[in-house]
Amino acid sequence: MPAQRETFARRSAFIFAAIGSAIGLGNIWRFPYVAYDSGGGAFIIPYLVALVTAGIPLLFLYYGLGHRFRASPPLTFRRLTGFGEMIGWWQVGISLIIALYYAAIVAWSIRYAIFSLNKAWGDSPEDFFGGTFLNQSADVGVSLSFVPGVLIPLVVVWLAVLLVLGLGVQNGIARANIVFIPLLVVIFLIIVIRSLFLDGAAKGLNALFTPDWSALTDGAVWVAAYGQIFFSLSIGFGIMITYASYLKRRTNLTGAGLVVGFSNSGFELLAGIGVFSALGFMASASNVPVAEVAESGVGLAFVAFPTIISAMPGGAWFGFLFFAAIVFAGFTSLFSIVEVVVSSISDKAGIARRTAVWIVGGITAIVSILLFSTTTSLNLLDVTDAFINNFGIVGAALVTVLVLGWTANKLPELRDHLNLVSSFKVGIIWRIFISIITPILLGYMFVQEVIDRINEGYEGLPGWFVGTFGWGVGIAIVVIAALISLIPWRRDIVDDYEVMKVGDDT
Repeated sequence: MPAQRETFARRSAFIFAAIGSAIGLGNIWRFPYVAYDSGGGAFIIPYLVALVTAGIPLLFLYYGLGHRFRASPPLTFRRLTGFGEMIGWWQVGISLIIALYYAAIVAWSIRYAIFSLNKAWGDSPEDFFGGTFLNQSADVGVSLSFVPGVLIPLVVVWLAVLLVLGLGVQNGIARANIVFIPLLVVIFLIIVIRSLFLDGAAKGLNALFTPDWSALTDGAVWVAAYGQIFFSLSIGFGIMITYASYLKRRTNLTGAGLVVGFSNSGFELLAGIGVFSALGFMASASNVPVAEVAESGVGLAFVAFPTIISAMPGGAWFGFLFFAAIVFAGFTSLFSIVEVVVSSISDKAGIARRTAVWIVGGITAIVSILLFSTTTSLNLLDVTDAFINNFGIVGAALVTVLVLGWTANKLPELRDHLNLVSSFKVGIIWRIFISIITPILLGYMFVQEVIDRINEGYEGLPGWFVGTFGWGVGIAIVVIAALISLIPWRRDIVDDYEVMKVGDDT
């Protein structure tokens, strides 16, 4: 009989861990720009609709899967329906690729927290980031020419991740999140309060919140709202299945889902206020419209914000806190991403979880360091991130809801499981959201992205590069997932669910 699965000591520990996974870099550097670019204040309407009709229902779905079948994503889908195991490995592959480059961004943020204290980027944050700091090669490709300023902090990041995961679910993941999440919230509150008192803050907030009601008739705005919800809630790549599998038998799943969903959205709103207050200051200082300084992603964090930090009073400590917030948000998400891979290999190979941490996590760390501490890392990170999010996560989520809602018809079983203990009951409306509305939206997003990438390429990068590290990586994940799913399981591991199913949740 396999070793007893670890559990979170309390539901609150799970909630902190789930919030830590959901609150990541996308909340800080993606949501504010998406909201600004998609109707400003009017965007709140499609965003809330997306949260209620897709985000929270999907959280319920993944919580139900992980908790009922008490396993990593591949074993969960194997117990659910044998042919679905490939979906689980697809999600594991997505998590693995994200972990490789996500750790690098955390490492950059550690260095930038230190850089902020003396504004080491000088008069040109953009040249400093790509040149002095990353030492990026003009050639598009992959090299093994390492950048010591990235290599060292990246090694530190991976050591910290493996240490936390090695301590276990409760003593490592839960305790780290119980410390990091309150710290993150306090730090970001300080950032927001300081930003609100900057000259020009009102200009930035007006740009963010002034509603463009005509945007509500634009289908692209609604797609952007659903896309933001899918990406920010850590749904579609196995995290919530894995974390829910560590919950005790009698747990209020839907209550936890509501807390996590609304906490994530609350933090996104907080991030929007802080970011655009600071951008308003930057626009006023430069005497330009906010539109000229508003950016998203890497450009916002490592170019626009250093410019703001250099210009504002007390910028050094503001910058230190801003990048410290990114570090905390990055770590809590990275713990969960790597845990998906560790848990899955542990289940499949029938090895102890701690052994899987050091073997699987160690190999992942080495590959991450080899690829993302070099002079060619930035383009590789950009392409991989875009394709793994827009095709991997969306595609895996689409196939999941189609299989559960239509092929295997497992939604009634999961509904009953969710309703056994939970205070908020789900019913026909939840099934409609999962089996009809969500597949339509995910399908549209997936097809539209395929058409755009085929017609437009990606960011002007060479076709061979995009084909290899964009399309190629995405296709390879699916193929490898299918092959791994053909490897037999140890019979007792699969049948262990049958034993637990007797007297279920009593």
